[in-house]
Amino acid sequence: MPEGDKVDFDVDFLQRKYREERDRRLRSDGNEQYIKIEGQFAHYLEDPYSDRIERDPIDEDVDVVVLGGGFGGLLTGARLRQAGIADVRVIEKGGDFGGTWYWNRYPGAACDVESYNYMPLLEETGYMPIEKYGRADELLEHSRRIGRHFGLYDKALFQTEITEARWQEDKARWLVSTDRGDKLWARFLVTASGPLQEPKLPGIPGVESFAGHSFHTSRWDYNYTGGNAGGGLDKLADKSVAIIGTGATAVQCVPHLAAAAKKLYVFQRTPSSIYYRNDRPTDQDWVKTLTPGWQKRRMLNYTSIMSGIPEAEDLVDDGWTKTIYSVMSKAPKDAGPANFGRLMQMADYTYMEEVRHRIDNVVQDKNTAEALKPWYNRMCKRPCFHDHYLEAFNRPNVELIDTAGKGVDGINAHSIVFDGEEHQVDCIVFATGFVLGAYVNGAVFPVYGRDGLAQTEYWKDGAKTMHGIHVHGFPNYFILSTTQSAWGPNFPHMMDEQAIQIAYIIAEAKRRGLASVEVSADAENAWVEHHEQMAGPAIKAWMECTPSFWNEEGRATRKMVLNGMYGGGVLGLTKIFEDWRADGKMEGLETRALTEMQAGEAASV
Repeated sequence: MPEGDKVDFDVDFLQRKYREERDRRLRSDGNEQYIKIEGQFAHYLEDPYSDRIERDPIDEDVDVVVLGGGFGGLLTGARLRQAGIADVRVIEKGGDFGGTWYWNRYPGAACDVESYNYMPLLEETGYMPIEKYGRADELLEHSRRIGRHFGLYDKALFQTEITEARWQEDKARWLVSTDRGDKLWARFLVTASGPLQEPKLPGIPGVESFAGHSFHTSRWDYNYTGGNAGGGLDKLADKSVAIIGTGATAVQCVPHLAAAAKKLYVFQRTPSSIYYRNDRPTDQDWVKTLTPGWQKRRMLNYTSIMSGIPEAEDLVDDGWTKTIYSVMSKAPKDAGPANFGRLMQMADYTYMEEVRHRIDNVVQDKNTAEALKPWYNRMCKRPCFHDHYLEAFNRPNVELIDTAGKGVDGINAHSIVFDGEEHQVDCIVFATGFVLGAYVNGAVFPVYGRDGLAQTEYWKDGAKTMHGIHVHGFPNYFILSTTQSAWGPNFPHMMDEQAIQIAYIIAEAKRRGLASVEVSADAENAWVEHHEQMAGPAIKAWMECTPSFWNEEGRATRKMVLNGMYGGGVLGLTKIFEDWRADGKMEGLETRALTEMQAGEAASV
């Protein structure tokens, strides 16, 4: 429907409908419904983009080891270099920098947050995005640009995975071991592996028995499909294809599969919300008006609006910000939190009604249109923005198999089974996403702190940190993640603030002649208590949502709260960082001077 048209709705009906749709999707197995990709499923993790390069093992001392070559690792490396720390090794399992954008090269892959906000370090690298929303190839190349600009390629170890990291108390170093036989003796260890770095498969009965071709969207097989990230999947012309999953990834690749395959089955458990994307080339006249610091100001403007903080202007003005900014600009200044919350909920209902009306206006088959309608608040699942996904269901070769929240019943050698009907296919594409917070659950690599304490053991009942960065018993160890840290749609904003904080601490430790820095038990306990208090309202809202990886598939536990995101938001945590650095006392950290360690070594001799 045209933007600005009045939308009428029945609040009582929507509340009841949202609750019903949520409840029908609750499962007793929660996240256990997914299969860990290992053993007979390990081939789903093979890298289709780079040939393996053999090299000799490395045994050396290094100032900093950074795990992860995505935006988090790149930002950490860049901020370390700016802070004067040159001896940095980035370890990345992919064949190049990029992280998410190294692996996600599926057709149509692009970011849904505007590129001027999302692509980090634009001013520092002198780059301006081509369009409002960056596409996969541009995002991958920008990752490489950052690596080149900050000299991070010189000591990067690609196609390499850490097998364990173990703190060596006598040396005040981390012994980092890898699957290439490397032994890196690092003064500081930073993990920036990202919250969504481990693909997952659904535990559908018989999934292992499929005799056709299959792959995960994060390892797209262009040898089988033909084409590239721009589409043109010409090898599918005589193939029947199934895609399982209808999240943000499927929304982007379904139009290309629909255009190419002889037959496409889209298996849906919960539909995504699809709003207008309205992508467009970068306005060069606008670029000429920009002044130094423009990207930081734009990021702050966007994050403020998304956090419900009033701004004089909506610089981004897209599907993310439009609704929130409209409410803030019209709400009385003395509205109060409760009334403002009610206004926001009404705006949310309006937005989602527009989404559902758009489906009615675009999708020709009424049963398909009804099945594609999302019934939840828009932030319960990541909102999607696309101008061709809905139209794909008007093609005669495309069939939506809506499982009404239940999921697929089974897979056999040649078919996918639902509701007693077999759908024969040549290929299955798993658009089933990633394990949220895989590192929290010990899925990346073992980390052993003082006295051999395993982080997984220390965190068995939930994460314990200060600021989401430091862990007691794990000196000189820093985590860049969403765990007890903040999150916003523009995730690189928070990653950059964490990287700045980490780089500051490492640089100060070197400047002050410190052998180690470690959060005290008291400071860690205080942060955990504060985190739980701040998380309460957000957790309550999440648990009213339809099940997804955001809310542990609808199962609320204290562990979920502890492993979750900081309720004070990106700007709240950023203010804590800035005040902490301005104070200069390294509050909450216990330090050990190099002279103390050297004196201890001399005494032992």
